[in-house]
Amino acid sequence: MSSASADAGPPAAPSSASVLMAIMSRIGRSLMLPIAALPAAGLLLRLSQDDLLGRTQNAALDKIAEVVGGAGEVLFDNLPILFAIGVAVGFARRSDGSTALAALIGYLVFDRVSKLLFFDASSGFAVHKRVAQTIVGADGRPTEVINLAAGNPTGVLGGIVIGITAALLYQRYYRVKLPTWLAFFGGRRFVPIVTAFVALLLGVVFGLLWQPVGEWMTSFGRWLADHSTAGAGIYGVFNRLLIPFGLHHFLNSIVWFQVPDCTVAGRQFAGDLTCYLQGNPGSGEFMAGFFPVIMFGLPAAAIAIWRAAPPHRRPAVGGIMISAALVAFVTGITEPIEFAFVFVAPLLFVIHALLTGLSMALVAALDGHLGFSFSAGAIDATLNATKSNTDKFWQIMFLGLIYAVVYYVVFSFLIKRLNILTPGREPEPDVDAGEPATR
Repeated sequence: MSSASADAGPPAAPSSASVLMAIMSRIGRSLMLPIAALPAAGLLLRLSQDDLLGRTQNAALDKIAEVVGGAGEVLFDNLPILFAIGVAVGFARRSDGSTALAALIGYLVFDRVSKLLFFDASSGFAVHKRVAQTIVGADGRPTEVINLAAGNPTGVLGGIVIGITAALLYQRYYRVKLPTWLAFFGGRRFVPIVTAFVALLLGVVFGLLWQPVGEWMTSFGRWLADHSTAGAGIYGVFNRLLIPFGLHHFLNSIVWFQVPDCTVAGRQFAGDLTCYLQGNPGSGEFMAGFFPVIMFGLPAAAIAIWRAAPPHRRPAVGGIMISAALVAFVTGITEPIEFAFVFVAPLLFVIHALLTGLSMALVAALDGHLGFSFSAGAIDATLNATKSNTDKFWQIMFLGLIYAVVYYVVFSFLIKRLNILTPGREPEPDVDAGEPATR
């Protein structure tokens, strides 16, 4: 060992900020498991609506539409449970069936306990209104009772908290050993038991503390609805900026599934994505602005990266970039394009984030509404083009054509002007200097 290496000492411990970032990124990745179920739910719900299978004046087809719609609706009705189970399985290392069972048991306990406390809150609180219903009593007078079938006011955030809790308890106790007379309940069997007790405590905490938080969330939802242009623009910028850290999923879960709320056919729903798919007029403004960027802007950026490569490297770069452009256009999956320049050209990524925010704000200002169940690609755009609460569809597509030109010009100019080392523009190997040539 050299003296220099000996003097260097042990490596520095990671900072608290980097540890927190790693944890949040891990949570973000775990959110992808429950989100992956949404395209199926969205497709089933969409097929049942009036402009497709619904209202055909044919009793058999109408019944099919009702059944198909019910299959999709039940998934949206139980999003918190899906997130609890999905996050638990995705967040825990070496998870198994006991992790999912613990999350399910934990959420059922949490849901019931928190609702009982929400019902006891002051009648002026939003959480009380969400779980209370009025019925006619035996004496003929209206009586307020708890509605245990109502959605939990904590929404998917409650499910996420329970999912993370179940995952952490699994990692802590899945190998626990109990006394011989309790050995049957040791190991993985202990995880659902301890999760139930912790969920009871969390239900009490949320039942008491979520009352003012619920008021804040309601106010925030109203602010978003009243300032949709600014709100959508700010959300669009941060949605893109958080992608390299994997934190955008956490932000999306709040805007798409938590606030703002809506009422459709007398039932309450939460989140822009859920409300849009349920057919609520005015929903979809926090998704519509993604279509010009994802379907048109980023594919044009991929073409600019391809054309900026030296002629002898263009065939190889083109094979990658054109494929990535098609994937983004059709499905809305953008990571293959964005990760081609996010680390080699942070400036380009910041510009991309600002352009995304601008698109979100412009579409909101146009009063455009368009949504998706998976991402802002051609599949979702085609499926929802004729939806009853879709507005300004063709204006959104026209803005996309403008965005294609803007992205191509901006990316082409900056890549060449700043000599950004996007794919294909890496330095040629210096064979004379002893560097090995690539084959």
